Amino acid sequence: MDDASNSSTPDNPPVRGWVTVALLLLAATLANAVLEPYVSITSQAMLYVLVIVIAAYRLDWVQSAVCAVGAVTSLNFFFVPPRWTFEVENREHLIALAVMLVVALVISHLASSVRRESVHAALSERRARQLQALATRLANVTTPAEVLDLGQQALDKAFAGPNMLFLTLDGTDLATTEWNSKIQDGLRCCMNESAVLGPGTGRWPGLNAWYLPLGEKKHMLGAACVQPALASDNDGREHAQALIALLAQAVRRVRLSAKVQAAQIEAQRQHLQGTFLAAVSHDLRTPLAAIVGAASSLQTQNEKLSPDERHRLLGSIVSEATYLSTLTENTLQLVRLNSSAQTLRRDWESVEEIVGAVLTRIRQRDPGRRIKSKVPPGLPLIKADPVLLAQLISNLLDNALTYSQGEIELSVGVREQSLDMAVKDRGPGIDEAEQELIFEPYRRGDQSGPRGAGLGLALCRAIAVAHGGSLIVRRRTGGGSNFMVTLPIDEQPPEQELP
Repeated sequence: MDDASNSSTPDNPPVRGWVTVALLLLAATLANAVLEPYVSITSQAMLYVLVIVIAAYRLDWVQSAVCAVGAVTSLNFFFVPPRWTFEVENREHLIALAVMLVVALVISHLASSVRRESVHAALSERRARQLQALATRLANVTTPAEVLDLGQQALDKAFAGPNMLFLTLDGTDLATTEWNSKIQDGLRCCMNESAVLGPGTGRWPGLNAWYLPLGEKKHMLGAACVQPALASDNDGREHAQALIALLAQAVRRVRLSAKVQAAQIEAQRQHLQGTFLAAVSHDLRTPLAAIVGAASSLQTQNEKLSPDERHRLLGSIVSEATYLSTLTENTLQLVRLNSSAQTLRRDWESVEEIVGAVLTRIRQRDPGRRIKSKVPPGLPLIKADPVLLAQLISNLLDNALTYSQGEIELSVGVREQSLDMAVKDRGPGIDEAEQELIFEPYRRGDQSGPRGAGLGLALCRAIAVAHGGSLIVRRRTGGGSNFMVTLPIDEQPPEQELP
């Protein structure tokens, strides 16, 4: 039951209250009739006083006052001499009856006041708890739709309704057309005036509902319609305003967070574009110049060059073009993975097949067979983009071939609900302070080694994160680095046959 109905509905239906009055008077009269031979008239009066107190505590003011008058009348009629009449022959009895009537009415009034205050205090406590609970729940919302849902629930719990809560589309118009024009006019008017309309507000007192704006004049966020609305229910109107204030604050916070997030995404996009342009202007310039120079020499001095010189120039062109191809592919993939609009094309893939394809291609750059692989059979399938996953493994192996001289280990294993891949080398290793920095774009750990744009490891981590995994590096005991890729294992497809 909502607070509004609690505050407006009597504690007892009228018929039940009058029946209670009759039963209390009857019980007191019967008890006095039984005790009359043993007690005085004063003690009999006390029984009626007890009945009056009970009635004052349980019934409303009118019923308790009638009970008080009925108790005095019953005492006079049934027990005060002369009995069975309303006459009083003894002046002391008359004074006692008059005092008893006054005391009974005072007790009834005080008890009714205490009961009203208790009901009001309980209602205020419930409303305060509702505000606290709503504020706690609003602290965790992330969308205006969630605020709208919680706000509607809060209004329906506090007021009998029907209640309506709407948010603005663009700060001026309401995102609704489902209610009649009178309600929409009231909502728009309270937003335009930035004030509460309805009974007890001094604005449109003839309405049967309160219209409350969300926000301020220059930052209007929506409006609400609350029913029923009584001009005398100031506490109810203030509670509705408090609820609306909490909702307005939550909507403002959510929308501000969305703007901040959008700004961060745009800043990240601008940063990636700037990074790409920096790569084009810096890292592509040198290989392009080398290709143009070698090609120009072959074109203008081909007949004067010896076979060895021509072979050297052609090798330089192939090497520089391969470097440009790798750099361009890494840059484009990094930009794509960091774009929120892009989604991976993931499917169920076999890690054994992906690793085998990568090793087949990379053997051409590994004539010494330095790469040793350990891939156990029967590995679970993973949901991945095979092209990106192959590029991750290929980049790690290329780095190991470039920056180390000894044996390279490629191992794959399963641990709990994840698949682990490790590429281990015996190179110079990476200092602990550099182990996170080398995964930043255009950041290289060894500036004195072979040239590179510093995109390979950044791309590898981006691929791992895009698949819900991670990529870290640790120093190996005895020298070298261990790059560890962890990918989640999803619930296997039904068609997979168990080994």
